[in-house]
Amino acid sequence: MSTAGAKAYIKKLKTDKAFAKRVKACKDAEDRMKLAKAEGFDFTKAEIMAEKAKLSEADLDKVAGGGKPACKQGTDIPI
Repeated sequence: MSTAGAKAYIKKLKTDKAFAKRVKACKDAEDRMKLAKAEGFDFTKAEIMAEKAKLSEADLDKVAGGGKPACKQGTDIPI
């Protein structure tokens, strides 16, 4: 299993505020996955969850904006 796409997605979330804002505006996990695919990222739900599990709480706050607890809980929502 390669997680390169998931790693690149998380990196962009951390570094590109406009992209992160568009991701956060998505209504659900399905919309976030569609946006990620449209932006050229290729990863599965399992791959993003594996990469998300490696993040610290501080990292999760950065990509989740501290406002979406479900993102931090590890539910079915890819960051």
